[in-house]
Amino acid sequence: MAKENQTTSLPQFILLGFSDLRALQGPLFWMVLLVYLVTLLGNSVIILLTQVSPALQSPMYFFLRHLSVVELLYTTDIVPRTLADLASPCPRAISFQGCTAQMFVFIVLGISECCLLTAMAYDRYAAICRPLHYSTLMNRKACLTMVGTSWLMGIITATTHSSLIFTLPFPSHPVIPHFLCDILPVLRLASAGKHRSEVSVMTATVVFIMIPFSLIVTSYARILGAILAMASTQSRLKVFSTCSSHLLVVTLFFGTASITYIRPQAGSSVTVDRILSLFYTVITPMLNPIIYTLRNKEVTGALYHMMKRHVSSP
Repeated sequence: MAKENQTTSLPQFILLGFSDLRALQGPLFWMVLLVYLVTLLGNSVIILLTQVSPALQSPMYFFLRHLSVVELLYTTDIVPRTLADLASPCPRAISFQGCTAQMFVFIVLGISECCLLTAMAYDRYAAICRPLHYSTLMNRKACLTMVGTSWLMGIITATTHSSLIFTLPFPSHPVIPHFLCDILPVLRLASAGKHRSEVSVMTATVVFIMIPFSLIVTSYARILGAILAMASTQSRLKVFSTCSSHLLVVTLFFGTASITYIRPQAGSSVTVDRILSLFYTVITPMLNPIIYTLRNKEVTGALYHMMKRHVSSP
């Protein structure tokens, strides 16, 4: 009986979404829908190409395939619900369990992406700075271990955060001024005991944003040193071109994540938070496959050959 009473007393969260910006809801709905469809198509193409193309079987494309899987799941966790909210004239409720599940998946995928980008930076370092040992350093077992560790770190962090945040007391009718159950907006609703969760959030921010970013910077500092040591300008450009796509994706991901989670709470606003979140949850997953396709000759070539075979086949 006690358990039943506890379950029925769980609050329903109201996601404000963009309901306070009525004039923008219609245009935002079509924009988010279009971006989501492009994201599904782009990442699906990357997954297919890296799976079937013989030219895309190196560790770099193995990580890229898993990154695209994360991006697909990441947007699917958020966008369908966001589209339903944008189609509604009034804010819609999300159950306590639904909010918990969305945040859990959101954290798992966000941390996994963070770790995968770090693994991809190490792959570039090994390929450029230690080419003679590359096949040993980046063998299949090592790649699988890195991917598995990325998912494990995401699951551990999500479990810790969710258990800390959703055991806090909330108001009977909590309103989240956001379009998803993100960590900080939900945490700010708690009426007591927030300190331990705030400490946990800041610790995870340092561990899973600053440390991976520092490792990526270290990898690229060594890569830059190796590039500058090359005598041929053509060799420098060729090596740099293999890193440029990853660098751009890293800048987009860590830039928006750092601004969102590290900037002081006093300097934040609801509108800015939603715009930043819209960018890194909806726009960035669409841009990643476009960046890797347009700036990578191997991916472009594999896509051309696949399309050519498809068109020429009876």
